[in-house]
Amino acid sequence: MASISHAQQKHRWIVGITGASGICYAQKLLEVLPKLVDEVHVVFSEAALRVLKDEEGIIIRSGVISAKEVCGQDHKNIFFYNPRDIGAKIASGTMITQGMIVIPCSMGTLGAITHGISNHLVHRAADVTLKEGRKLIVVPREAPLSTIHLKNMLTLSELGVRIVPAMPGFYSSPKSIDDLISHFIMKILDSMEIHTDLAKRWLE
Repeated sequence: MASISHAQQKHRWIVGITGASGICYAQKLLEVLPKLVDEVHVVFSEAALRVLKDEEGIIIRSGVISAKEVCGQDHKNIFFYNPRDIGAKIASGTMITQGMIVIPCSMGTLGAITHGISNHLVHRAADVTLKEGRKLIVVPREAPLSTIHLKNMLTLSELGVRIVPAMPGFYSSPKSIDDLISHFIMKILDSMEIHTDLAKRWLE
């Protein structure tokens, strides 16, 4: 059987979405990322679906999610998974990806990743990403932060995980909430080594 060269491998990212406030960040990422990579593999935790309903008024079940429902656009290269499907392909290190981002990342998920606990597919996919030495980015959203939260973040940072808290900046003179979200997602994409001009950069 012919081998697949590095150039032929698909540019894939896993996106985990958990039950912290800030589901709008995940929506914007799912709107933009499919235009920049070959495949986006997405798993909502059940708590994230609750937040999607509470914050955005979108009611969906984990088994029938579509990109149009979540971010208002159809993307044929987004693939959704049930959080209970612990045998999904994103749960295996043999599926080659560039990495995974958990956005937003609840403190429960942060703790599970830190301690190698896999209660559902988001946790398992993050654990696989970490053990395979691939890029893992977490976007924690909580306030105030307890000592436990801070220690978990420090542990993950020491393991090479990129911690990008959901802290929007105001130096770009945003005119709307969408401006703030877009600027933050541009910073997330920078952490993924995907550089775009989604928003105005400092002094540009």
